[in-house]
Amino acid sequence: MDKLRLIRSPNIGPVSYRQLMARFGSARAVLEALPDLIRRGGGKQVLLANEADIAREFKFAQAFGARHVFIGDADYPYLLSHMDNAPPVICVKGNLALLAQPTVAIVGARNASAGACQFARQLAFELGQMGLPVVSGLARGIDSVAHAGSIENGTIAVIAGGIDVVYPPENRALQEAIAERGLLIAEQPPGTEPRARHFPYRNRIIAGASAGTLVIEAAPKSGSLITARLAAEAGREVMAIPGSPLDPRSRGCNQLIREGATLVQNAAEIVELISPLDNRMLAPAAKFEPSTNITSDEGSNAERSAVIDLMGMTYVSIDELVRQSGSSAATVQMVLLEFELAGKLERGAGGKVRLAA
Repeated sequence: MDKLRLIRSPNIGPVSYRQLMARFGSARAVLEALPDLIRRGGGKQVLLANEADIAREFKFAQAFGARHVFIGDADYPYLLSHMDNAPPVICVKGNLALLAQPTVAIVGARNASAGACQFARQLAFELGQMGLPVVSGLARGIDSVAHAGSIENGTIAVIAGGIDVVYPPENRALQEAIAERGLLIAEQPPGTEPRARHFPYRNRIIAGASAGTLVIEAAPKSGSLITARLAAEAGREVMAIPGSPLDPRSRGCNQLIREGATLVQNAAEIVELISPLDNRMLAPAAKFEPSTNITSDEGSNAERSAVIDLMGMTYVSIDELVRQSGSSAATVQMVLLEFELAGKLERGAGGKVRLAA
């Protein structure tokens, strides 16, 4: 329960959670140290998640037939655990054994063409027959047909809201069927209605938990392309189905292929591409190890001031802060962690940071 209370506390993100656990060793020790860390970062108020709320969340999940899986647990998806911003906890309902198998993500347009939907459904079915569960986001269009095609042989739906919230409403029957025969995953607390800001978080789980991501029809700047970018940044295979340049729904896939994504035409080609990752998928879950960057080296006042003075409203890499400040990596990481806990720091893509607006 201490782990969930820590995760649900304000200003505790995936990166800060892992750093704090690596330094202090247990959630209880972190909770005891937080007030001092927040004050060092300039925070005036120490806010922790209410213990009664955490107890209710645990009780609700149990009654709903779900449970929490924490990073470092044996059931936590191995590949996802190696994402820098992997969710510290996921709430799951269904067949947990699917998390131990290699998986393929299939994503695409919500307003997909009939032909693309038919192809996606058949492809998902064939991948399932070959022992590869399909991961998607339970959205309209390609996501829904990919789940429907793979549900008999293994499908995993990552939802943007709470584990008990159905979205979109017309997918209620499908979501309930996946909970019975596949697996539902949610990062947000039960009862959370999906908001726009939740979907990029969902997309990183889809990309991070999968050995490869396939895009079938996607407009430029769509959420599907965000998922593909996240998969590429994580070192996963990115695949796309080409389409007519006259169809706006194909431009995203054609763009991905032009930028280096692999053009695929059938399930056999997908299996061939991701097979080198299979052994990694079966490895044990990542464990917390003592960090080389977060130590008891808090730095002198001068070193800490040098880091703080370099911070601004523009994102900058941590390596650049280390170089320009002349402080050790441990000192820089410690200052950034304290600032984040105090609500004064924002983390962006690529591990970059800036002062909170």
